Formats: sequence, C-alpha cells, structure tokens
Amino acid sequence: MAQTQSLAVDHSHQDYSFWDRLCIFKDQLIADTRFQNRVAKIPFLKNIAKKRANQLFDVMAGFVYTQILLSCVRLNLFNLLKDGPLDLDAIKKSCSLDAIPLKKLLDAAVSTHLLEIRSKNRYGLGTLGAPMVGNTALSSMIEHHTVLYDDLRDPLRLLSGDVEIKKMEKFWPYVSPDQQDQDALKDKERVKNYSDLMSASLPLVADQVVDAYDFSQHECLLDVGGGQGTFLKRVFLNTPQLKRKLFDLPGVANLAKDSFALAPIHQDIEVYGGDFFQDPLPKGADLITLIRVIFDHDDERVKILLRSIFEALPAGGKLLVAEPMADTPDHPAMGHAYFGFYLLAMGRGRPRTIQEISHLASYAGFKGVEVLPCSMPINAQVLLISK
Repeated sequence: MAQTQSLAVDHSHQDYSFWDRLCIFKDQLIADTRFQNRVAKIPFLKNIAKKRANQLFDVMAGFVYTQILLSCVRLNLFNLLKDGPLDLDAIKKSCSLDAIPLKKLLDAAVSTHLLEIRSKNRYGLGTLGAPMVGNTALSSMIEHHTVLYDDLRDPLRLLSGDVEIKKMEKFWPYVSPDQQDQDALKDKERVKNYSDLMSASLPLVADQVVDAYDFSQHECLLDVGGGQGTFLKRVFLNTPQLKRKLFDLPGVANLAKDSFALAPIHQDIEVYGGDFFQDPLPKGADLITLIRVIFDHDDERVKILLRSIFEALPAGGKLLVAEPMADTPDHPAMGHAYFGFYLLAMGRGRPRTIQEISHLASYAGFKGVEVLPCSMPINAQVLLISK
C-alpha cells in the first residue's frame, strides 16, 4: 500500500502575485486549529465553519455512503417502498438481512436522505431515494461501481500506473492492449457484459439528447458506437419516419441484430460491424451521433474518428456529440474527479471540456459547434457540430 508522503518544498523562489499571497494567508489562517476553535464560537462565522466541516466530512465518508446506497439497491428497497412506507418487520420479510443489521442499514439510509421516517416508525422513500424507483439505468451503474472500487483500492498506485491488471480495463475489453481481449470483440458473448451495462445506463443520456434536438429535420441517422440500439429505439419514439443505421464492433453489432430481430418496428435498422479507427463508416446518413463515445479514447484516436465521420457525412451534414464533460457548470467534480478517475481505471480516455471537443472537431474539418440546452448536464452535455 502506498504511504502518505510529506516532502519539504522551497517556496522562496516562487513568483507569487498579491492575490496569491492573500490566498496563502487565508489558507494558513484556516489551517490553524486555534483559529478554527475561535471561529466556531463566533455567532455569524460558526455556521460557515460548520458547513465547511460537514462538507469535508462528506468527502471523507463518501465511500461509506456509496456502500449504503449499493446495499439499498441490492435489497431492492426503493421499489419495495414505492407504494407506501413499511415498518421493519414488513421490510424484513422481503430482505435477506436479520432485523438488527437491517435496522442499521435503514437508519443509515435515513441519515443520507435515501429513506425517511414516517408515522408509526415506518420507513418511506427519502428525497434521494424516490428518484431511484424503477431507475434501472442508475442502479446498473451503482452495481457496476464495485469493479471501479477494486481498482481504486490504492489510488496512488493507480495514478502511478503501477496496477498491472485493472479490473475496469478487463471489463471494457476494447480499451485493453491484450490481444486476446481484442479478439474477443468479435464474439457477442464476450462483449455482452459491458454492452448490457451500456444499454441499461444509456437512458440517463438518451432522454437528454432527444429533448435537446429535433431529429425530424433529418432523413437518416447513423449511431456510431451504437451498442445494442437503445438510443436508436429511443429516437424512434419521437421520429418514427427517420431511417436508422448502427455501427459498432462486430460482437456488439451481432447483439444489436439479435435485439432488432425481436421487434418488427426495429428490423429495418441497418447494422454494420467494424472498427471505427480502421474501417470506413457507412455513408448515406445526414446526421451521425456519438453518444458517450469519445471520452473513452485519447486525442489521437478521437481525431481519427472525427475525420472518418467528416468524410462519411454529406455537405451540410451534422454530428451530435453527447456525453458528460469536464468543467460542467454547477457540477465541477463530475468531470475531473469522477470521470477523471473512472477513465484512469478504465485505461484510456479522459473527460474533455466543450472547448477541447470543439478544437478536435475543427482539426477534423468541421466548421461550427453549438451547445444545445439540456435539463440535466450532469448526465450529458449535447453539442451540435456542423460540416
């Protein structure tokens, strides 16, 4: 395990501005425990001090909170309580835990606003638990995080590149340098786990895109990296007249074909299998979508992909990019913290700002980038890129 490191650094030669020096003074003042104790007794300032202390504690305790959430998901507690609050004995009949540990979990869930106490000591849905009812997209990601946490067991080793076998890298075989993992991409059974997760979690983003853009102005849509067709099925609900195509790795493309074969309304979707870094994309679409695709890849690969899309689009064609992005307004930790470490464990890619994606699009030949308004930018921001 990596040890906490403390290194002496000479700051005397740093060229600090006046503002830097004010911030240093503030930092040193706040770091002084005697100052902290004095502030905690001043009526106006003590509320600020308490708020900051609570925020720091929540960062420290965050992993425990996630395990409480995971336990609730695994016990199906949110769906169990959707029709009304239940007491401990009633909940126990539907759970695998004994009464004492179950009560410990329920009380912990109450303290984190996943549940709340109602009349007669019954447990009901809390403000954070109610949105989890029937939310298979978010539940699948919560369950998937157990893979990520294994790789984050020693974060400094992960940052240093000293973790030889990362579980996240194995889960997403298309980013693995292992040739066996690459060969597995042609086998639909070998790619099913990650493809199923993508399909289950995609509604978090798909609804944002469909609400943000009018697809009816196009004749044909090609979804690149389209998985099992979840996004194309969602678009169909609003724009059934739109011709649809899907491109993904051979194994995933075969899963998509199986899915479409079960539904007559989707059997007209054209499915193409290949590697979008090596194979040309099918032409004929005046709109191409990349839904949660480019943040999985480094800049050089993204340039190749965007250039291939540019060549596949006709004059005046459009590209829609939708994914969580760095420096998202009101959600700064989502990009650099959550996705920064998620993609680090995954082995490739990084969260990008709108400006960085715009620069890559310009490099590929695209002319303009428009940011489309969306209601939940924490799930995805949507960019319309014009040829």
